[in-house]
Amino acid sequence: MLRLDAVLAGHASAADEFRAHARGRLLAQRAGLVRRLERLGGSAGLVVGAPARSLGGLRRENRVLRAEIRALDVPIPPALRRIAECESSGDPRAIGGGGAYRGLFQFDRGTWAGVGGSGDPAAAPVAEQYRRAALLYARSGAAPWPVCGA
Repeated sequence: MLRLDAVLAGHASAADEFRAHARGRLLAQRAGLVRRLERLGGSAGLVVGAPARSLGGLRRENRVLRAEIRALDVPIPPALRRIAECESSGDPRAIGGGGAYRGLFQFDRGTWAGVGGSGDPAAAPVAEQYRRAALLYARSGAAPWPVCGA
């Protein structure tokens, strides 16, 4: 009598083929997401060389990467470059107003926190200062910079 499992030994089942295809697709998506995230200057804290072993793990990692990319991928209006030059002469470490206003856009700490910033705005990377300023600009226009935004 011929056993079916003996005939199929060494051959992938349809489910195995599907999983291999899905894993390859997810790994390709992950690689593209990691490259885009690196260009935006972020890091999801994932080890790039060692993705999750399961399909569910890869899907979760890809969701995390997409969320971080959405958070970092804020369009920078051209007016912000002009505002930064006016507010701080383009110095990302500038401190004004007796220490109350800090960084490229002279954020006070309350406004900085209001757009998701943490810590000292003047200590934040330039890209982070631009992202937070772009969020504020999208929310309030040039009003937060009454002199330089006019």
